[in-house]
Amino acid sequence: MWRATVLTLFPEMFPGPLGVSLAGRALASGVWSLEARDIRNAATDKHRSVDDTPAGGGPGMVLRADVLAAAIDAAEIAAERPRLLMSPRGTPLTQKRVVELAAGPGPLIVCGRFEGIDQRVIEARGLEEVSIGDYVLSGGEIAALALIDACVRLLPGVMGKLSSGTDESFSDGLLEYPQYTRPQEFEGRTIPDVLVSGDHARVEAWRRAEAEALTLARRPDLWAAKIAQNVAPSLRKDTTKG
Repeated sequence: MWRATVLTLFPEMFPGPLGVSLAGRALASGVWSLEARDIRNAATDKHRSVDDTPAGGGPGMVLRADVLAAAIDAAEIAAERPRLLMSPRGTPLTQKRVVELAAGPGPLIVCGRFEGIDQRVIEARGLEEVSIGDYVLSGGEIAALALIDACVRLLPGVMGKLSSGTDESFSDGLLEYPQYTRPQEFEGRTIPDVLVSGDHARVEAWRRAEAEALTLARRPDLWAAKIAQNVAPSLRKDTTKG
C-alpha cells in the first residue's frame, strides 16, 4: 500500500479534497493510506509551543528544530520512504518526480508554517525541499495536498484507463493537446474535422502538432528542454563514429 504521512499544525485539513472523487474512492478502498500527524504533539511545554523568534532578528516566527525533529522521529518512517518539506525555495515538482514518488512506498511530508523551519532540522533529518510553484502560501498543507493528489492518481487501479496517466501534459515533456467532445457544434464553434475523420494516424499527428505548438507558445522552457533532449542522443551517436 502506498502511504502518505503528513506532519502539520492543522491535521484537520486532511484528507480535505483527497477524500472525494478518484483519490477518495481509492483511499476508502485501501489502495493508499493517509496519516495526518499534529506537530504540536511533540511540544514539551504546557502551552504546546512549536515556534520561536528568528535568530538574528526579523519578522514572524520559525518552527523549532527540536520540536519538529521529535515529531519526525515519532512518526517512525522507514528509511526507504522519502522525507519531503513543502517549501517555495525547494526544487520545482515535476511530473517525472511525481512518477518516481508514486512508484515508491509513499513519502513523509512536512508542512511548514510561519517564516519557515529551523535549517538544522532540514539537514539533520535529510528533508528534501519541494516547491509547487514560484509563489508563497500560508503553509505547506495546500502544497502537500497537491503533491499527494498528483501521486495517487497514478497508483494502479485509481484511474479508469491506464492511458489516462500516460497521455497527458508533461508525460512526454509537452503540454497536452486541446480536448473536445459533444455537441459537434457549440456557439458556432465546431470540433476540428480531423478528430471526427476516423483516421487514427491523422488524429495522432494533429494532437502531436497541437501539443508542440502549445508548449512552444506557453512554456518555452519546456520546449527548450525537449529540443535539448532530442539533440543529445544525436550528439552522442555522432561522437561514436570513427
